[in-house]
Amino acid sequence: MTSPTHKTDVLIVGAGLAGLSAANDLQNAGYTVLVVDKGRGLGGRLAGRRIDNASFDHGAQFMTTRDPKFVEQVRQWIEDGVAEEWYSSFPGQVNSHARYRGVPTMTAIAKHLAMDLTVKLATTVESIQVHSDGWLSQLDNGTSIQSRSLVITSPVPQTLDLLSTGNVRLPQDKHDRLSRISYESCISVMAVLDKPSAIKPPGAMVIDSGPIAWISDNQQKGVSALPAVTIHGSGDFSAKHFEDDRDEVARRLIDSASPYLGAKVVDFQVHGWRYSKPVIVDSSPCMLASEGTDLPPLVLAGDAFAGPRVEGAVLSGWAAAKSLIADGV
Repeated sequence: MTSPTHKTDVLIVGAGLAGLSAANDLQNAGYTVLVVDKGRGLGGRLAGRRIDNASFDHGAQFMTTRDPKFVEQVRQWIEDGVAEEWYSSFPGQVNSHARYRGVPTMTAIAKHLAMDLTVKLATTVESIQVHSDGWLSQLDNGTSIQSRSLVITSPVPQTLDLLSTGNVRLPQDKHDRLSRISYESCISVMAVLDKPSAIKPPGAMVIDSGPIAWISDNQQKGVSALPAVTIHGSGDFSAKHFEDDRDEVARRLIDSASPYLGAKVVDFQVHGWRYSKPVIVDSSPCMLASEGTDLPPLVLAGDAFAGPRVEGAVLSGWAAAKSLIADGV
């Protein structure tokens, strides 16, 4: 067996909020932690992009707070200058849960969480296998990581694919729980406008029917210096057209959005989120998949466990760290 290139107490697959939140708690508890992510940026679905001088949040658009610990966490992020309240109601509606945004973009929260962590981006874990002292993970750059414990926070279908690379078999009840989890796709269009949009403050629209589920005005939101909107296709539309030509699909969404925009689109880009949000979630905040097996410590986490929200991802990461610490890593 090839000698590992790097050793760590815990390897975390995924630098979204679940992975980063788990990493912070584990590192604070005294463990050495390495986080790897196949993406070029931190945050997973907390994603931002620029088109020239226009900026976009094109993944998760906001956070709400319910759990008292997460309420305190968002308060701390606000104090640290990486979050602020965006809105709590639309015009004419009663106030509901406050929506918080990242400052200047949603990715600021992920960058803040990763400040003291060791993170390898643009790095794919191609395979995992049980090793004499835990797990051995092979990376796409030819290196390998030996870890005592493994936390996987990728979307569950990708997690199952990764487990299969090492013929890692979970108990049937756990496999059945994972198999029940399903996701909604989302095609996201980032469009630069020739003038400010006609969308009313606070710059967000929820659309209940048709091909569009959401439109946000990134300029009103405080994300972009130039007029720019994010258009999210509905789950049904996105699933139906996910494999179609992206530019053609984007133009269909732009045409559908034009009555709301009151401006001309001068440039656009499109991104497909195959696993945008879970629609069927597990009842537990994380899964200690190695429990009751001979496997080294293995935890699965993410918003498919604690709920399809930013808050759910963070709560799941915290739960994953807690379960490893309790298990003695």
